[in-house]
Amino acid sequence: MTMRAALKRDRGQVTVEFLGMTPLIILTLVLLWQFVLLGYTFTLAGNAADEAVRAGTAADDRQAACQEAGVEHLPDAWEGDADVQCTTSGGFVTADVTLRVPVLFPGSIGFPFEVDGHAGAVEEEVD
Repeated sequence: MTMRAALKRDRGQVTVEFLGMTPLIILTLVLLWQFVLLGYTFTLAGNAADEAVRAGTAADDRQAACQEAGVEHLPDAWEGDADVQCTTSGGFVTADVTLRVPVLFPGSIGFPFEVDGHAGAVEEEVD
């Protein structure tokens, strides 16, 4: 067999191997994107809890102030499913924010599990 015949026989081999790997590459990218969304949801929940407790420490109507501040900076895709709860005990205010993790596209369906954010601060006197 000549060198030219050997080269013709291997034509397209790289293309076939790439096409065979394409599903694995796509699956890897989808999983990476889902982990990014999970991490971003954790960040959003923590920040929303911080904002909620900050607003709730000096408010007359603590729950309303917490709720409003907790969802104020959330993107629209997470805002609808946000659950913000503030409690006070012993001069300490805590805020708990629960968000659902979206599946691939924020604003679409969410996973059945939720991400919690928690923050606390000392209660301030309201004049």
